[in-house]
Amino acid sequence: MDWDVESDCEGLLCPLPVLRARRVLAGMMPGQVLCVRATDRMAAVDLPHFCAGAGHEVLGVRREGLVDIYLIRRGA
Repeated sequence: MDWDVESDCEGLLCPLPVLRARRVLAGMMPGQVLCVRATDRMAAVDLPHFCAGAGHEVLGVRREGLVDIYLIRRGA
């Protein structure tokens, strides 16, 4: 799947991946897709929880080596 914007959060610990994702998503148009690259394993809990509360959709998660790739569609 393609994405519109990428946020590299590799090496950042909780809560920084969520805070960066929130900032980037705020500047995106509804329906656009954000790719978040994170190495903090807590992002697996924090990002979906944030998205559910903020009205965004986690489209998928995959692992590339030590990096988790989260695809998030910006909600309305």
